[in-house]
Amino acid sequence: MDKKIYLDYNASTPVAPEVINAMKPLLEDYYGNPSALHWSGKPVKELLNKAREQVANLISCSPKEIIFTSGGSESNNFALKGYYYKNKCRGNHIITSKIEHPAILNPCKFLEQLGAEVTYVGVDQYGKVSLEEIEKAIREDTILITIMHSNNEVGTLQPIKEIGEIADRYKIAFHTDASQSVGKVPIDIEELNVDLLTIAGHKIYAPKGIGALYIKNGIELEPLIHGAGHEFGLRAGTENTLLAIGLGKACELSKIQLITDDLKSLTSYFWNRLKEEFDEQIVLNGDPIERLPNTLNVSFINKVGQEILEKIPELAASTGSACHSGNIELSPVLKEMKVPEYIGMGAVRFSLGRKTTKTEIDLVITRLKKIL
Repeated sequence: MDKKIYLDYNASTPVAPEVINAMKPLLEDYYGNPSALHWSGKPVKELLNKAREQVANLISCSPKEIIFTSGGSESNNFALKGYYYKNKCRGNHIITSKIEHPAILNPCKFLEQLGAEVTYVGVDQYGKVSLEEIEKAIREDTILITIMHSNNEVGTLQPIKEIGEIADRYKIAFHTDASQSVGKVPIDIEELNVDLLTIAGHKIYAPKGIGALYIKNGIELEPLIHGAGHEFGLRAGTENTLLAIGLGKACELSKIQLITDDLKSLTSYFWNRLKEEFDEQIVLNGDPIERLPNTLNVSFINKVGQEILEKIPELAASTGSACHSGNIELSPVLKEMKVPEYIGMGAVRFSLGRKTTKTEIDLVITRLKKIL
């Protein structure tokens, strides 16, 4: 297998050709400041407004509820820190899960240094949080719940709608990191019952360095960046119009892409082939049904995932395991799922995307058979 195969779309996606074409005019003709009121600024402002509408349309919210950011990490930090700073007079307790992305866990640890108290709820064998455990963790001083929409490693979808109903019942704000799920599964803000939602551009075929945060009308955040009144006064600094237009176009394409089940079918085909070839020597990690349609996290029993990938340098995939000083450690997510070490160490995450083909899947199977 000399052909390079990319199966790491959960890590990052290539920029879509349509997105590149949408951004090109911003590099040549539309150079004005969108805040300027003259002939050079107005058309740029119009493009920025259109991009905000495109992002809003993907998740069915108002454009006025979308703030452009530099990506998923900033959106998560803005949601957590911004809400805590603005609302800590009402309480200082936050609830999250033990398998969140570091862009959630580390801001939580930072806020703990400032006096916040954080409860980290566990997950079951599929990586799913317990509604009962979340409700049990609620206190009188709980002001925010933050649970990811889908896990980036195993792809498990969380019961966000039900968590939102619990949060609403107790009058607690609810944030979800939807970096991995936006563009892969349908998202309707009203159905999800969330107050804050994170979007990362480079996960949906937009450039790196751009993202968005949905902020429900009425939710108040303290800005992380103070200055002039950009982004409805919530994020100072001249807007990155080039990348914002790219994100808008990517969201428009994602809305169309959601209509097809091609990716889900291809992922199912991949799993069925793996089961045929490796049978009892392979295990699926994560929920078998309620998971991202493009994500396949599998463990090769009594193997080491990183060693498998090293033997197939043409293949881009990931393991989630951490390597420190030559020692490979079990992925924290799989550890929280109580996956035995002899299974978890052999985990490999294959995440498919728009350019993935059946031929590529067959080539990967052939290479895996050869080395295993």
